[in-house]
Amino acid sequence: MKLGYELKIEQKQQLAMTPELIQAIKILQLNNLDLNEYVQNEILENPVLEEQSPADPEFAPVNMDVIRDHIVEDDYDDANYRKWEISPDHEEYSYEQYTTAEQTLHDFLTEQLQLSSLKGRDREIAGFIIDGIDDNGYLEVSDEDIMSAMGCSEDDLERVLSYIQQMELTGVGARNLSECLKIQLAARGQLTSKLEYILDHMLEDIADNKVSKIAREVKLKAEEVQKDIDLIRSLEPKPGRQFASGGESTRYVVPDVIVEKIDGEYVLRSNDSSMPRLMVSSYYRKLSQKAAEDKALDDYLTSRFNSAMWLIRSIEQRKQTIFNVAAAIVHYQQDFFDKGEKYLRTMTLKQIADELNIHESTVSRAINGKYMQSPRGVFELRFFFSSGVSVAGSSSGISSNSVKSIIKDIIAGENPKKPYSDQEMVGILAQKGIEISRRTVAKYRESLGILTSSKRRRY
Repeated sequence: MKLGYELKIEQKQQLAMTPELIQAIKILQLNNLDLNEYVQNEILENPVLEEQSPADPEFAPVNMDVIRDHIVEDDYDDANYRKWEISPDHEEYSYEQYTTAEQTLHDFLTEQLQLSSLKGRDREIAGFIIDGIDDNGYLEVSDEDIMSAMGCSEDDLERVLSYIQQMELTGVGARNLSECLKIQLAARGQLTSKLEYILDHMLEDIADNKVSKIAREVKLKAEEVQKDIDLIRSLEPKPGRQFASGGESTRYVVPDVIVEKIDGEYVLRSNDSSMPRLMVSSYYRKLSQKAAEDKALDDYLTSRFNSAMWLIRSIEQRKQTIFNVAAAIVHYQQDFFDKGEKYLRTMTLKQIADELNIHESTVSRAINGKYMQSPRGVFELRFFFSSGVSVAGSSSGISSNSVKSIIKDIIAGENPKKPYSDQEMVGILAQKGIEISRRTVAKYRESLGILTSSKRRRY
């Protein structure tokens, strides 16, 4: 076998990922928040770009195809762009620009401590205890560590901790679930020796709904124990959960497309208010006269204008692609919009890609993190793509989300004293023409957060 180096010419086709194509792909997969952040960075890097306020009624989209030609013409009129310019001494204020910081559980308890009757050493101990309470409201620091760090006695600790446990959000500062629930019952005046015994020794049996076992243990009728369990389940196991975000700001979903039913037909429109609007700075019109004389300046302007043109084109292409995909979804899932979730059809990326004559990866990027506002609510576009199960007499089948909705309705209508088992639900679904296995029913039920039949049973 002969080995060596040689020059060889060959002709072949391959896809070249140009910087512009890479940028277009990246912009398509960004959600609204990320896209606005990306545009702001581009504006900082490209002085030719400026952002137009969406609320300005005089805004007109810029035709980037003719910008480069017009900028070097002597009769170029930038009157429209001059209208956008605002006097530097003009300031606008809006209350929507300001927001308050979200209060944390630690802030909430500390505020109550400042208004409490605790003084001196007791207040210091209380502050240390509050620092040791987690987001769910439980005390993570052991009694020994508190006494060692603060140099206090067990009686001092118990007195101060008891005060904290009676603060608003009753149950905060408990060391375990049993103590947390007992504190809440005591605050209501409903804590009995029977309930205390159940909470101390039979919490797992309550979780497993073993009513008969608990009834035998406490020597009561099952019906009476069921009432006690209902009372316990009405308590808050995580009293601090409403502050569990740790002060992070609430995130709001901004729909990319809006669907409205007008005269019996679904009409789509893009949510332009969520899209960044770009224009060319009028300042660079003044530099156009020097561009012909200064090659370096001409090359710089050409590069910046080309970059601006590609960015605006990519944003417009993103908007159109998302709109087309959303329109195809609405057309394919019209039964869902007319009748509800149980009529959601199975749908794949390939079906929409074939209908729009685009690649599946383009559809995937167009639906990820993009939202649709409709008469049925706000949904991520990815929600409409789901696998499903076969239905007798139907070639398309039914989506997994539809099956889950049907299972939820079946369980809502069952006899609580004799709930349906997973196998019984298989039979009920079969009567509806839905072919599904017991294992799949169990998987769907668990994803809905619904307990097994033995744990749903009531006496």
